[in-house]
Amino acid sequence: MSERYQEFLSLLRTNAEAVEALLAALLSADMQGDEIARPERLLAAMRHGVLNGGKRLRPFLVIESAALFPNVERRTALRIGAALECIHCYSLVHDDLPAMDDDDLRRGQPTVHIAFDEAAAILAGDTLLTLAFDIVAAPETHLPDATKTALVLALARAAGIGGMAGGQALDLAAERHTPDEGGIVTLQAMKTGALLRFACEAGAIIAGASDEDRRALRRYGETIGLAFQIADDLLDLTADAATMGKATGKDAGRGKATLVSRRGQAWAEQRLKELVTEAEALLAPFSHRAGILIETAHFIANRRN
Repeated sequence: MSERYQEFLSLLRTNAEAVEALLAALLSADMQGDEIARPERLLAAMRHGVLNGGKRLRPFLVIESAALFPNVERRTALRIGAALECIHCYSLVHDDLPAMDDDDLRRGQPTVHIAFDEAAAILAGDTLLTLAFDIVAAPETHLPDATKTALVLALARAAGIGGMAGGQALDLAAERHTPDEGGIVTLQAMKTGALLRFACEAGAIIAGASDEDRRALRRYGETIGLAFQIADDLLDLTADAATMGKATGKDAGRGKATLVSRRGQAWAEQRLKELVTEAEALLAPFSHRAGILIETAHFIANRRN
């Protein structure tokens, strides 16, 4: 294991702990201005859906992409990462519902609708979605109003009809009508890739970076987003539920087509290598500062859970 990869793993753990602590504080019983009450059961369901470990990869990408630039306050990047994680967790809570993917297990524990009930899970997801934009807009996020507006717009576009939520709609439709390869790429770019794209682009937005740097990080996010999905589909075929912390083999069981199921394991492994090379090239303008993000691309492509 290289020294840089060890540094990456250490940073991943450190940032995950910081994100977990911030999310725990944001999901405490302490009310914010203009809030009337925080219903106990709703809050418990939200905490169950969020404070359950995980690598916190998306906030990590926000923090480390922002770290490429000087004079970015880490606490600010951490808050934007926490907002993104609220969006991600809301999507998981809703995706697990019986009307969606119908899963009983998430990160090795009962999903929110199993631990509580379906209504609580729906409301928990709704509230996490709203909380994400609260975090970005709040005065505790020390950014100019124009930067906050740019972040809200980019996050809304990544999470909404043309991004993650739309991708989930396409994924449900794919159970009835199998898409062609182009359709699979579009679906995955929306459902999985859009939030990863935002995570990387957000660092440049926070920093007020040049359009060129913002485009490079956006493209890097799209590239590792595709790698993430290919690796995930590969794991769905090869890993077991204990390793993954969730059910595996469900795509095949539902007859869902993936790039991996169409092209095979050997193609997937080769494509992952190519995507890592593409990611490295996109980060070349950032020189040695991009070392951690390069290791992140390798980690995503080679992950085992």
